[in-house]
Amino acid sequence: MGFWITAAVLLVLAILPLGVRIRYNAAGFVLKVIAGPVKITVFPRKKKPKQQKPKGKKQKKEQIKASAPSEEKPSQSVEGNQEQKETGGSLTRFLPLVKLGLKFLGDFRRKLRLDNLYLRLILACDDPCDLAVNYGRTWAAVGNLMPQLERLFVIKKRDIQVECDFTAAETRVIAHMDITITLGRLLVLAVYYGIRVLIEFLSMKRKGGGEQ
Repeated sequence: MGFWITAAVLLVLAILPLGVRIRYNAAGFVLKVIAGPVKITVFPRKKKPKQQKPKGKKQKKEQIKASAPSEEKPSQSVEGNQEQKETGGSLTRFLPLVKLGLKFLGDFRRKLRLDNLYLRLILACDDPCDLAVNYGRTWAAVGNLMPQLERLFVIKKRDIQVECDFTAAETRVIAHMDITITLGRLLVLAVYYGIRVLIEFLSMKRKGGGEQ
């Protein structure tokens, strides 16, 4: 019984989505961190009300601070002279780590998922001819953008529209997107590339490239 409970918990954790939720509209940007069903707002942060301190205590602190002797800061030039000049390492030993890092970024990118892409472009123009031209150009730009996004993410759901508004003073945008990766995929990538990096470091140490 305990084995099946543990297996069920691990399965739930493996498919737990982690990521960010981005929203933009007339109110501005909203950024939230996603951890399964929990969404934590990162931006904008709620401002805490400032607590007013008694004036008497503030004046006393200022008087004590003014009467305290000033401490001389150590000269930065002395510290600079004591620093040893840094020497470069071998480029041939560094390149394998660069290639490994690029491969990790490529695999990580392909594991990311765009769960919900909602985009509304509301074009503003009082001239119907100019608006028709801008409408065609906007759809062409969207058509060029989508292949780029599909190379970066697996797009699960999309809703993209271009609208026209003759009464609007300026072109407006409404954008919603959820970018996630499951905890299981993230751990697999971390373990796999962590072992690869460890192997590279051990190889460098055997060849005399590691720091003593």
